[in-house]
Amino acid sequence: MKAFLLAAGHGTRLRPITDSIPKCLVPIRGKPLLGIWFELLRRYGIHEVLVNVHCHADAVREYVTGQNQGLEIRVFEEPELLGSAGTIATNGDWVRSDPSFWVLFADVLTNANLDDMFRFHCSKGRAITLGIYEVPDPKRCGIVELDREDVIRRFIEKPSDPIGKLAFSGLLLGTPELLDAIPPGSPVDLGSGVLPRLTGRMVGYRIQDYLLDVGTKENYSLAQKTWPSLTTTV
Repeated sequence: MKAFLLAAGHGTRLRPITDSIPKCLVPIRGKPLLGIWFELLRRYGIHEVLVNVHCHADAVREYVTGQNQGLEIRVFEEPELLGSAGTIATNGDWVRSDPSFWVLFADVLTNANLDDMFRFHCSKGRAITLGIYEVPDPKRCGIVELDREDVIRRFIEKPSDPIGKLAFSGLLLGTPELLDAIPPGSPVDLGSGVLPRLTGRMVGYRIQDYLLDVGTKENYSLAQKTWPSLTTTV
């Protein structure tokens, strides 16, 4: 399978750490976040990866050069940010003929069992499977409402009046239907510009494993204390 690994963010909330290093290369207990992702992808047989870059692009390219063992990695530079959905649309031909593909946000730290999520995705037969998890502050996230069949009936990006605490995790399995739902133009983000249009065609998979958005200083500090590493998962 193929995976988009979205890594082009400015990392504004992590400054001054990200003044000299891209967010995707911040170390978690000594290992760059991108390296943790590559290890997870290898573990679950995902061998083709597209990493989009913007800030500190040369540093990401240099790091990726030494990470090709077992992976075919494409680096896609965005002089102007396209947004998470814009990146997928621009590179749509790369996955257009595939029945399913991954979209993964590189600022998420996780040891999630991707095989379990993929089996769930196949069993449901919907256009998209969103990995979801419960968050303490739903006003900062894309929040979903599920029915009894795990179908997502509502998706609200950063709601002022949240309908619950189940949030999009940054892990997504898509099909070509996702490509067709992305409007033209850029920048276009998944959370605000695409996923709300796909309610009823998406299902939510509850992630029970470790998962933390390390895009803030508070969570980055928390990750150093709580990350169990990939060696504790099967």
